Amino acid sequence: MRIAEQVTFGGSGLDRAAERRGKSAEIARLLADPGTRALALWRGKPLMAKDSAGWLPIGHVVLAEAAEAPVFLGLDDGAARFAYDVSAWEPPEVPPTLGAFYDPSRQAHPAAPAPLAFAELRAVMTQMTPRDAELVATAKALTGWHATHRFCAQCGEPTAIAMSGWQRDCPACGAHHFPRTDPVVIMLITRGNAVLVGRSKGWPEGLYSLLAGFVEPGETIEAAVRRETFEEAGVRVGPVRYLASQPWPFPSSLMFGCHGEATSDAITVDPNEIDDAIWVGREEMMDVFAGNSTRLKPAREGAIAHFLLRNWLADRLD
Repeated sequence: MRIAEQVTFGGSGLDRAAERRGKSAEIARLLADPGTRALALWRGKPLMAKDSAGWLPIGHVVLAEAAEAPVFLGLDDGAARFAYDVSAWEPPEVPPTLGAFYDPSRQAHPAAPAPLAFAELRAVMTQMTPRDAELVATAKALTGWHATHRFCAQCGEPTAIAMSGWQRDCPACGAHHFPRTDPVVIMLITRGNAVLVGRSKGWPEGLYSLLAGFVEPGETIEAAVRRETFEEAGVRVGPVRYLASQPWPFPSSLMFGCHGEATSDAITVDPNEIDDAIWVGREEMMDVFAGNSTRLKPAREGAIAHFLLRNWLADRLD
């Protein structure tokens, strides 16, 4: 797919400068550079302006809330970028929507310059530049991994951040732990002029998207597409081809967008997997994306499902 890297969170060409991560003197120099900037994240929510990341100078008081060393994200046109997890900060009020499918609330740290506030990434991901989007997605995935991997999986002892945030080391047994990414297939399954879409329990009424599922150990991407489609909707799939990928930091997935050709059209939904699945014709899906449907809502803008469906409608899958 020639426009594959135009998907949200992809294709900005960030220089991750991995060769600098293990050089403590170099990282110290970058942290002392007046051109270096840092992104604060609070319980998974990045500090944001309306349509851009809220980069702060190193030493800003907001960053002092961090309990661990910062994560080195890379170089943005030569300028270093870091991420700080400031989840220890306690706002006056924690909204009930925190951690929900969609959290519209914003938390403003009293020391952060207006209009910066912590915001749910799903709400702002389509408003950022490709570079900011890649940096923020990387920061969210890495800080989320650190928050859930503070103890050694080998001996159970507390671990320490290492390699500028790209590793955790266990001082007790010497084990090294590295950030994980979970492979997920998301399937544009077509049969003739129709596409298969489904919905999960708890989604907003009328919202349907492409089917998706985790790749299992020992399984190819193509096999995962066929297995997940059959498990969720009872539809058999023949030829499968890869289209595009998307880093999806909710919390740490890599979405492999694929096109599969169905060899059957009868749907048998597994209620343990999804709430519903339906075939939608191209003409109706065009109405859905145009906002003219009273029955269905389109996949969320910014998600790879929306990207794949829109390009299927435009005949741009090649």
